[in-house]
Formats: sequence, C-alpha cells, structure tokens
Amino acid sequence: MFLGWRDQRPLSDLLPAKEAKLLDRKLELKTVEDLLLYFPRGWTDSSQSPDSEHLTCMGRILHSHTRYGHRGGKVHEIAVQCPQGVIRAVFFRAQLPSQVLVKDRVALLSGKAEHGLHGVRLLHPDFLVMPGPHNSAIGGGQLAGTNAYAKKLPEIVEKYPVLPIYPAKKGLNSWRIMMAVLTVLEKVPPIPEPLRRVPRGMLSMDRAIRGMHIPGPEGSEPAARRMKYNEALTLGLVMALRRADTETRKAPPIPRVAGGAYDRQMESLPFEFTNEQQRCLREIESDLARNRPMSRLLQGEVGSGKTVVALMAMLRCVDDGKQCVLLAPTEVLAAQHASSIKMMLARENSNVKVTLLTGSMQTAKKKQSLLDIVTGESHIVIGTHALIQKNVEFYDLGLVIVDEQHRFGVEQRDRLRAKGRDGMTPHLLVMTATPIPRTVAITVFGDLAVSTMRGLPKGRQTIQTALVPDNKPAWKARARQRMYEEMRDGRQVYLVCPRIHNAGGVLEVGEYMKEYFKEFNVGILHGQMTGEEKDEIMGKFVAGDINLLVSTTVIEVGVDVANASMIVIREAESFGVSQLHQLRGRVGRGTHKSLCLLHTKAEPGSPALMRLQQVAEHDNGFKLAEVDLAMRREGDVLGTSQSGTDGKLKTLNLLEDYNLIMQANRDAELLVKTDRGWAAATVRDYEERTTYLEKS
Repeated sequence: MFLGWRDQRPLSDLLPAKEAKLLDRKLELKTVEDLLLYFPRGWTDSSQSPDSEHLTCMGRILHSHTRYGHRGGKVHEIAVQCPQGVIRAVFFRAQLPSQVLVKDRVALLSGKAEHGLHGVRLLHPDFLVMPGPHNSAIGGGQLAGTNAYAKKLPEIVEKYPVLPIYPAKKGLNSWRIMMAVLTVLEKVPPIPEPLRRVPRGMLSMDRAIRGMHIPGPEGSEPAARRMKYNEALTLGLVMALRRADTETRKAPPIPRVAGGAYDRQMESLPFEFTNEQQRCLREIESDLARNRPMSRLLQGEVGSGKTVVALMAMLRCVDDGKQCVLLAPTEVLAAQHASSIKMMLARENSNVKVTLLTGSMQTAKKKQSLLDIVTGESHIVIGTHALIQKNVEFYDLGLVIVDEQHRFGVEQRDRLRAKGRDGMTPHLLVMTATPIPRTVAITVFGDLAVSTMRGLPKGRQTIQTALVPDNKPAWKARARQRMYEEMRDGRQVYLVCPRIHNAGGVLEVGEYMKEYFKEFNVGILHGQMTGEEKDEIMGKFVAGDINLLVSTTVIEVGVDVANASMIVIREAESFGVSQLHQLRGRVGRGTHKSLCLLHTKAEPGSPALMRLQQVAEHDNGFKLAEVDLAMRREGDVLGTSQSGTDGKLKTLNLLEDYNLIMQANRDAELLVKTDRGWAAATVRDYEERTTYLEKS
C-alpha cells in the first residue's frame, strides 16, 4: 500500500508467467503495486545524440568481421546503420556475438561509447538481435533474457529518450525489469488520487508514479518530490493519529507533594542539577501534572544524567501513591538500574521499595516480586520484558519509563501502559542515550514530545579516541602496552569483541588475554551466559576484582564503572556509529583520563574506515547521529529489512528533506483534525504492514 493506493493483482495477470515468477523469485515482487513501487536507481540517455557517453541505438548490421586477439580470444567487430549514423561495435571473447551478430541482421546495442577520429565505437555493448525470417531473437550481456520483449524493445527505445536503470540481481537484469514495468504501466488504468485532491505544487499520484519510471522533459525531480511527500505524509498521519489517540485518554494527574520523597531526594543530592537537567525535569513535571497521559522522549549523551532525572519523576509519582515501572532491554542493565537507584535512595528514602523482576529469577523470588507489585508494596518496579507478561498486575501504575526505546516495539510499550488502574493510562517517558537526528525525531518519534540534554555533568572526562589498524603490528603492540599501563596503575579495561565464537571472538580472545596478562584478573562476559553468571562477572568488575573484562556488546548500555578508563573495540568496523559511541561511553565516568582504541581491519579509503575516522574525530553524539544518518540508508537507521516489499523508506531522505517533512507533518495534523476517520483508514493497512514504525 502507498498512501491509500493499492493494486494487489498478481503480476501473472499482466505479464508472461515466466517473467512474473522470475520477479517474485529474485526480488519478491508479487503484485502490480510491488512492481510499480520498485523505483529505478538512475536513468540513461537513449536519445539520438551520438555524443552521449552511454549510447543506445538500433539498426541493420552493414558488415561484420571476426579475428583473433594476441591472446588467442575472438574479437568480433560490426558496423551498424543507426539513426545517429554508422556506429561501430567491438566484442572481446566474442563467441556468441560472432555467431549471431552478422550482416543484414537488425540489432539493438547499448553500451559505453568511445569517441575518436573514426567516429563512435561501442565497447562490448549489451545487444539484442531482433527476430527475422531466418533467426529468432537472442540477447547478450544485460540484454540477455529479454527475448520475450524483442518485438517491443525497438518501439520503447525510439519512444522514450530516457530509460530507467533498476537495481538488478543475478539472472534478472535492469532491461528485463524495465520491460516488465513498462508493460504493466501500459495496462494499468490511471491511478486515482488518494488525497482526494492533488497537493499544491505537486504532480498527481498517477503522473508521479509513471514519472518515477519514465521522466518527462522536466526530469525525475517532480515525481520524486511527490513520492517523498507521500512517504512523509504517511508517517505524519500515523504519528498525528497516535497523538490524537493519546489526547483522548485519561491519566492520573500527579501533583507535587511538599516534604515528600521528591524533596528529600533533591536536598540530599551530592551535586547540583545542570541547567539541561533542570529544564528537562520541568518539562516532564509539567506533563505529569496534566490529566492527559505524558508521551515524552528524553534523549541525551551517554552519562548526561538522564537516570537521576527519571528517578525524580518517579519519586513525584511515589509521593502521590502511584507505582512506577522502569523497563530495561537486558537483565544486566535492569539489575544495574535497580542497584544504582537503591544506592541513590539509601540516604534519605530507604522506605521507597525498589523491586526487580526479570525472566531468569528463581521461582520463589519471582512470586514474591509479583506479590509485592500487585499489593502495592513495591513503589518502583524495574525489569525486562518479563514486566509485559499477562501475569504481572500492578496495584496502581502511574508512570512507565522505557530505557533505550529503540530496543522495544510500540506494541510492547503499549501493553505495559494498558496495566493502568480504572481505565487510566499511565504516563510514559522513554529514554535513549542514542542521540536522534531532528528529522528522525519528527518522523519515527513524532508521537512523542522531545526533551534533549546536551552536554555532560561537571567532572566527566573527555575520551581520547584513536584507530589501531590490524596491518600495523607495532600499533597493536602499543595498544596492549597501554592496557597493561592502565591496569598497573589500578584502573580497569574493557575489551569488546564482535562475536562469541571463532577467530577474534570473546572465548578465543579471552583465553589469549588470560595468558598474556597473567598478573591480572581477566573476566569473560557474553550473551549466552546465564543471568546469574553475567551478574556475577559484572559484579566482580564493578567491585574491582576483575582488571580486564573481555566482552561482547552486552556492556553497551547502562554499565557504570567509574574506575574503567580504557576500552578497546576489536574489528570496530563491525559496529555502527551510534553503537561505537555507546560503547565508548562505558569509560570516562570517573576522574581519570580515558582512552578508546578502535581496532580495525577496514581497507584504506573504504566507507567502513571513513565511518571509524568520524567516530575518532567527533565525541558529540548528536553530531555523530547526523554522520550515521548520512552514511547509512534510512531503512537501516529505522531498523528495517531490505527486501522489495518491506516498509523501509524508498525515496525520503531524512537529512535532505527536512522542509518537505515539516510540510507533510502540518498537512497530516490538519487532515486528522478535519477527517480523522479518513486519515485512519488511509494508513491503517500501511501501519500494520510496516516494521520501521515500531522503532524496534
């Protein structure tokens, strides 16, 4: 579905069965809609200009000649009378061309043109021999397999000065996809306008879809602009509907209670809130005071102080007799949150009961936790996905906090919010230490108000970052020496590996490090260990009993060890920009200068190495988020797959199309206000089919 338009007819209704099956098998394109929304990656000039770099022409072969090159391979040369004049073509290793491209046959040629004193020559072009009295159609190069369209191709080349180039697969080339698209376009009736009227300054839906494949004289930009607007408006409608739904719900207003746990905690803090923390807390408290559920995103750098802000919001709820939930993506992080919050509460608010609930807890402990939650004995509940289960019931849930929101889907989040009392919807605060570019915030997170913490609290150390190329043994030796120096001076080190097993994995590297650093305690941590094993290892590292922790990315979020001053990330090109920034944030949390080394096997000049250089150059997560978005496809940023029928963004560029996105968001808001039923019907099926809206 594309903004209210659907055409679910199978391609076999309009194309030869063989072609329809091939499109399904190679590209998962099953319907008319699927094919017409499979847009070109570019266009080639098939005009009659002989000066073109890439030339497509058709004509009768005037003469042909085959000779043997100096290496013994066949070289076949032909001269073809085309509308542009006489065009020569040469083929190397020309077994098939020498047999089928012979005098008096008519052929279509397409390839790179070489211009010289003796005219134009095509170097090993794609070709299609037209059927004649004594021969059938046969193609070579990218035109191989287009025999079924042989009678139609000459007409297409003559009719359209610009031809589309499609992302192809082995066994299914761009020419073949093009002919399938054009065949379908000829048979499809005018596509109705899904918005009832054409948006101002835009092409109609019909002209836009056709123009994406075969641009008119104005080029492809107007068609692409309408397609981008459609995508932005679809996202805008979904988010506007979610915001409208939130406004119809009721939430318990949470008033400020003087002299309660909130005031005691604020007075006992050993530090002053930064201006950023104070502003974000004011925004959260303003939402909590309303009788409409808060839906807010709190984003900030690693270590910017989000957790203590969230704690103050929870204590405001506790003072009003409401329970709070903090949902964490991993058991290690949930346990750390529980431990750190208990420590923060110990001085002045030891009567505030914090309960941990995870899937790996022993049955007796889990039963007691569930009992404390349902009776209201527990004030703050911290856990993992186990909190979402049906058997978890709350006494009076007032606030849901989701840490690292991108790890959870909207459905999971909403299941937890459905556990409110007497039809009330709990307030929602989602937190992330992965800074979100503004265009992602207004699209994928458009149903949430955004509070942003920029900068770090006083005392946080800057982290020096450097690359360690794998092909420089002296650099790797120096990295090991720096690890030794940090541990010798009483500090601790992380060593992160991209996998558990095989070469370069945690198990292999961990054993090597135990031998290499015999005088130090080396621990191993990875996701296949039990919850108890992970807790034991992490507990020893936090206590300082482990000097070097060899780990996978299970330490990516939430682990807070002030004495850790160095992190080495092996094969850093295996990780994304934001993930590397998160891992780097595991150090620099104490008073010691900190170091991050990015070991890499990336080739010089490769995009992977450029990405790592950006991480080394910038320590600002918001800047890196923009870099990440620029270097990666939007579908990846939003967590989608890459098949031909998924819900990823096809044309919208989240960096370059900010103004268009803002226009679409304003239009979506107006459409939802004026005709909410139509807006919901327009995107209902789309929202169900897509994955990137889930932020998971």
